[in-house]
Amino acid sequence: MATVTEAALLEALKTVVDPNTGRDLVSTKQIRNLRIAGGEVAFDAELGYPAKSQVAALTAALEAAARSVPGVERAQAAVSTKIVAHAVQRGVQLLPGVKNVIAVASGKGGVGKSTTSVNLALALAAEGASVGILDADIYGPSQPTMLGVADGQPASVDGKTMDPLVGHGIQVMSIGFLVDPDQAMIWRGPMATQALEQLLRQTNWKDLDYLVVDMPPGTGDIALTLAQRVPVTGAVIVTTPQDIALLDAKKGLTMFEKVGVPILGIVENMAVYCCPNCGHTEHIFGAEGGKRMAAQYGVDYLGALPLAMSIREQADGGRPTVVAEPDGELAGLYKQMARHVAVRVAQKAKDFSAKFPTITVSKNT
Repeated sequence: MATVTEAALLEALKTVVDPNTGRDLVSTKQIRNLRIAGGEVAFDAELGYPAKSQVAALTAALEAAARSVPGVERAQAAVSTKIVAHAVQRGVQLLPGVKNVIAVASGKGGVGKSTTSVNLALALAAEGASVGILDADIYGPSQPTMLGVADGQPASVDGKTMDPLVGHGIQVMSIGFLVDPDQAMIWRGPMATQALEQLLRQTNWKDLDYLVVDMPPGTGDIALTLAQRVPVTGAVIVTTPQDIALLDAKKGLTMFEKVGVPILGIVENMAVYCCPNCGHTEHIFGAEGGKRMAAQYGVDYLGALPLAMSIREQADGGRPTVVAEPDGELAGLYKQMARHVAVRVAQKAKDFSAKFPTITVSKNT
């Protein structure tokens, strides 16, 4: 029987490519704890992003590669996920209980930003991450309705902080929980911004891998202040292919760039309409505008979503697409986008602030 060596095993494992990064797990140092006992081998593979739906296939591919080495009779791979905190804007205070903050923004309203936000959050959770969502749209909060918790009210144990509600497995906080749904929020920018900061920092987020922030539309005072003060790991820009929407989406993108927030990618929403009766497709808002914008600014194109009645109906009914049809084609698109976003986050520089010692300067008298 041939002697199994670590070098031969690693060389074989290099043939397995991560479908989300296009790189093998050996060169990226994600293969850990390699054990060899005669003809039996075992090892761990650690991903930096959630990919629950792909673990079985990746495990099978790694074990098959290991068994291709002469002398290996049995191979066992354990694929796991470890999500860590990544760097944010310099000088911005991190949030307790939150590893990464993902802002979902658009330059204008009406492009489906909130629906995209909630489905991306639910897709990240479906892939195995601990996820929360902050509804930062003070004047038009919609996440309580979309997550089916519109009648809920946050509890406060100490009278100073609030516990988030939970909808479909994700933590959620919104001004919509604290005001009458028919009440108009007649607040000027500074008051709205202060309220949002309180919602963000006075919520007891519980060990989140990702906090998705459904940003208010536009690039006005509230959006700009949030982009400066919220510790954002990266931003996702949502647009429709329409030229007018793209003009405003570009402003949203440049706003984040100016405050040092990296762009994780662009989602092209309502890209095409397919008639459910005859199957005819129509690009109502134009074609591939989001893809061209991504190429223009050198950022990732996360993909396109169709203009589908089911997406609207499911969100309005409190069961967004990823929950309503978890194995459907549309949910698959959201999960693919979510993995892409999570991979982009995992590739960012890690946050080491928690490892720095606290330095106190005192004056001896």
